[in-house]
Amino acid sequence: MSHVAVSPAPRCPRLFVSRANRRGSKLQHSQSRSFMSLLVMALPWKHGIHLTLLLLSLLMPEVGASCQILRCNSDFVAATLDLGNSAGGGGASGGRGGASGLAALSREAVNTGYCGALRSYAMCTKRMARACRGDLAYHSAVQGIEDLLIQHHCPRAGPTAQPRPPPQGTLSGDACLYEKSLLAREGRAPEYLHCGVFGDPHVRTFNNDFQTCAVRGAWPLIDNEYLYVQATSTPARGGMHATVLTKITIIFKNWRQCVEQQLYQAEIDNVPAAFADGSVVSGERRGRHSLTVRTQSPGRHAEIRAAHIGTLLVVRQTGRSLGLSVRSPRGVVEAFGAEQDLQLCVWGCPASQTLNTLRPPLLPLDSHTVAGARAHCAALLPARGVYYQACVFDLIASGDFNSSAAAVSALQDAADMIRDARSVHLMPLAGAGSRRAPRGLLLLGMLGTLTTELFDLR
Repeated sequence: MSHVAVSPAPRCPRLFVSRANRRGSKLQHSQSRSFMSLLVMALPWKHGIHLTLLLLSLLMPEVGASCQILRCNSDFVAATLDLGNSAGGGGASGGRGGASGLAALSREAVNTGYCGALRSYAMCTKRMARACRGDLAYHSAVQGIEDLLIQHHCPRAGPTAQPRPPPQGTLSGDACLYEKSLLAREGRAPEYLHCGVFGDPHVRTFNNDFQTCAVRGAWPLIDNEYLYVQATSTPARGGMHATVLTKITIIFKNWRQCVEQQLYQAEIDNVPAAFADGSVVSGERRGRHSLTVRTQSPGRHAEIRAAHIGTLLVVRQTGRSLGLSVRSPRGVVEAFGAEQDLQLCVWGCPASQTLNTLRPPLLPLDSHTVAGARAHCAALLPARGVYYQACVFDLIASGDFNSSAAAVSALQDAADMIRDARSVHLMPLAGAGSRRAPRGLLLLGMLGTLTTELFDLR
């Protein structure tokens, strides 16, 4: 597991987020707002800025086609990407005095570069002023830049950040093909892990834990160095207790010369067989593409292959809910730092948000209804397995027999993605739903405690 190095560079305050929270009545989830504020305040400035801009772009209302504020955000992230690392140097030779002097010089250089990046950011937002008038993300960025310029004593006039040069050197022929690259380096095939999210929602984690979550709003499923996946859960129509997945957002992060950042989004009745920019392939290298999208059922199914990280994602709509199935190498799944502690596919549901799949919601149903649900699911799925239990849970919670299709599809995806057939079926635990969450998984509003070590190293 990789860890984020703490550098003495300036930190990004939470003002980007806190100001947006006060004005953003349309943000998806109040807990997500609390999470952003606490996490950005605790993280080293570089990682705080990058996470803020990512979540801001996900949680804010859709930005119009003519407003390119997200491009300004991306340019700023690119301009500051290496500043934190450059501040960590200092040189072991030359004694303490020399090391201290070099460290101070490095910090001054970092702040100069940071101020230049902020001035470039401000110029970019000024160019967008007309097109972005009335856009919440734009106005939050403008105010955040103003406060940061003051906080870091940046002159209004001065040099701006230079565009990042293209990557130097060339990659080997198979560097953008994860399986072949790993075989060449280590002489072995990847160990693949599977995560599935479907129904009310139920989560099969990469560690083969199976849980039912009571979460609502937008929650991260995967958040590592290569990939960010977020799912939005909302109350189901007609169900007293049921919730369903209504939106899935996938971000493939920029990685070397293989692929530039790419976005995929799916919603109910709109599961596109293309990325957000309309393309179906991305990251061309020597006639091959790192990212491809295809479908077996237009509008209801999408299969995304990321060859550079050996990852397969399947998004599908069954009934009135979405589902996601992922197969990814262990080396990719575990490539995250301490600040990326909230991932439902890795850690499962927070303890306070976990339901017992063996005990469906208490509804005024007679025994015939319950027996009918069990019989219906038993005819479709192996009895006593977790997918059978999820099927019964969803059917009782929603009152819709069509909801059983989500568990059936999730089990089929698991069978397709898990090489060992004996590992496909999981048996429910007697204490399902009462498992304590891994250390660090608390309510989003309490996540300030996750970064205690980072605060101690300020």
